[in-house]
Amino acid sequence: MQNKEKFQDYMFIDDDEDINIRQKIEKYLTYWKWFVLGLFLAIMGAYFYLRYTPNSYEISTTILIDNEDGGGLPTELAAFEELGLGGGNSKNIENEMGILTSRSLMTRVVNKLELNISYFKEGNVIDQEIYKEDLPFKTAFFIKDSTFFGRKTSFTVKILSDTKFELSHGADTPTVTHTYGEKIMITDGELIITPKQITEADINTVYIVNTAPIKDTANGYRESIDVSLWNKKASILQLTLRSPVKIKAERILDELVLQYNKDAIEYKSLIGNNTNTFINERLELIERDLTQVDKTAENFKTSNKLTDIATETGIVLQTNSEVGKQIIDLRTQLKLVDYVMENMSSDSDNLIPENLGLNSNQVNSSTTQYNTLLLERNRLMQSSGKNNPILLNLNAQLAQLYNSINQGLVNLKRSLTISLGQAQSQEKRIDSKITSAPKQERQFRDIQRQQQIVETLYLFLLKKREENSISLAVTVPNAKLIDSADGSSDPVSPNKKMIYAIALFLGLLIPFVIISIVFMLDTKIHNQEDVENSLKAPIIGNIPKTLEKNKILTKSDRGNIAEAFRMLRTNMNFMLGNLKDNSKTIYITSTIPGEGKTFVAINLATVLAMSNKKVLLIGADIRKPKVAEYLDMTTTDKGLSVFMADNSIEIKDIIEPAKNGAFDLIQSGMVPPNPSELLINGRFDEALTFGKLHYDYVIVDTAPVNMVTDTLQIASKADLFIYIVRANYLDKNLLDVPEKLYIEKRIPNMSVVINGTDVKKGYGYGYGYGYGEDEVKQSWFKRLISKKS
Repeated sequence: MQNKEKFQDYMFIDDDEDINIRQKIEKYLTYWKWFVLGLFLAIMGAYFYLRYTPNSYEISTTILIDNEDGGGLPTELAAFEELGLGGGNSKNIENEMGILTSRSLMTRVVNKLELNISYFKEGNVIDQEIYKEDLPFKTAFFIKDSTFFGRKTSFTVKILSDTKFELSHGADTPTVTHTYGEKIMITDGELIITPKQITEADINTVYIVNTAPIKDTANGYRESIDVSLWNKKASILQLTLRSPVKIKAERILDELVLQYNKDAIEYKSLIGNNTNTFINERLELIERDLTQVDKTAENFKTSNKLTDIATETGIVLQTNSEVGKQIIDLRTQLKLVDYVMENMSSDSDNLIPENLGLNSNQVNSSTTQYNTLLLERNRLMQSSGKNNPILLNLNAQLAQLYNSINQGLVNLKRSLTISLGQAQSQEKRIDSKITSAPKQERQFRDIQRQQQIVETLYLFLLKKREENSISLAVTVPNAKLIDSADGSSDPVSPNKKMIYAIALFLGLLIPFVIISIVFMLDTKIHNQEDVENSLKAPIIGNIPKTLEKNKILTKSDRGNIAEAFRMLRTNMNFMLGNLKDNSKTIYITSTIPGEGKTFVAINLATVLAMSNKKVLLIGADIRKPKVAEYLDMTTTDKGLSVFMADNSIEIKDIIEPAKNGAFDLIQSGMVPPNPSELLINGRFDEALTFGKLHYDYVIVDTAPVNMVTDTLQIASKADLFIYIVRANYLDKNLLDVPEKLYIEKRIPNMSVVINGTDVKKGYGYGYGYGYGEDEVKQSWFKRLISKKS
């Protein structure tokens, strides 16, 4: 027992953590070919992916949104502010970002650039998109049916020469040869293809022309264009678009900014156009009134034969001039108030004329604010629904301003009426003082006053019309272009470095995951570590896997199998060191059949015989004998089973030399019907006693312990029990069987030998220097020769 404990301590002294890490790495490194294959396939996959994936270029443009406070004119046009131009609220940058990606704006870009028609150059694997500017021909569609661009169509154009080409609508339609400039009938319309610059390289090249619904194309580009704020403190927007065709993306962004500015100018001009219409309508009416007043004055002077009335009544008129001027101003203001109220009562959704000269800052300010909010609401209604919270808020503000303007005009008219009454009363008092003035003078004064009122209003509106024309002429775009559409010549995707990095990672990861899953699902024993984790019995040997079936050692063997059994012999003698008897009885068993206990028993007997020891091998597995088969000997009926059943047979009668002549052998004999009873009838003990008297070692090949009870019945007679565990064969759960036998001490002096470890995969610890490697190489060479033969 002391030697046994020392041997256990000897076997388990190592750097556990270092060995575990090394062994885990070595387990994966044995499958290095799979990792190399995974890397190769991943890199090839990345190569073909990059080879046939279209490059994508990122194009961007930068614009400055006009967002000056008060919506006034730029600095260089500030001189016009004294004319009453400008006004309005500052723009909401988020609203402008929404307008830039609106469906209506993008639809206009698609129609302008004909983006719903795409062109591809046919390739061997994939088709390459080409912008229409780079095509050697030009297509012109004459669509009769409006639904043509509402569905997807496709046809191919094959260039035959600089005068002819072939056109095909698909596999089901025949290919027709046409001449450039010829009208071609297509579905729902006509098509004309004209050449641009056809070279030799274009001959026999096939181009694919695809049409798509304009709505779908516009929605696709809306989602592709990214509009971002360059800086939170600035009103600079950056528009970005990714496309496989760089020039196409540049044209799209430039046209988008152009259409945006055009749309903004139209909105800015809306107030001026409405004001201009209102002024022109008023001027037409006032011209008729002014003509009528002039004719009245002319008739009055003619009928009364008056020439210089002003000189005759100068003194009186000079006294009353200030009052008359005040009455004129008041009546002019009342006329303007009536005009504005009449315009408001016609339609509440119309823009209210502004900057007409009303003497009410509140009404003028409210009118400017109302027109700006009404214009903003109309713009947002085109790109959002009626229930948009912003629209609802703007409608509420418009209603409030409308009521405020209406009430202000009522109050202004009331105030002007009171002031006019006071002025007229004052005028009457003055008139009473000039009763001596001729009646004709008083009548002419009334006519002249009406003439001055109409003339003043007429001149005032002419001035406002000129101011409004100047305002329309100096309308500036909403966005100032900072950087035109451009991008790097290098594609942003696919990213070659990233793709290859991912390929390398996946090339290692996928084999690693697959092998890890195989390891996880694998419940077999593979190496000494697996045995040590479940079984505390000492391990005294590792027998490598042999490439030869039923290999029996000879004295000339120097391979890893021979060295493994020599190491087993040494460790076994160390375990038997405390025995005083010269003869040792060694039992060899396993958990289940097929673990190689007979193979170990025969070769152990052989290496013991090589050390000049007398060895007797007993085939005690009488249920399934294999010893004679391994030694390539004829099976005899007079074996151990007959000896135990027949008391008349002597032990010497069943002992025979092994075929290799190294040791003596007792075969199992015929399979009896009652093997368990025979093993305990006492005759087996006689065989062991004879063996211990005449041999140095008695090796007993017993039955598997998990199948039958034969081995446990005779276990007490053993000096050493060698328990065979076969790698890559025995399930780890079955290690509970030897572990329980060892803990309960039902098997005396138990030790473990691992059979069939794979030296090539790093299982086991190896023997000597290079023995295992030599045999693996030799076996590989033998297999190669055998395959060729």
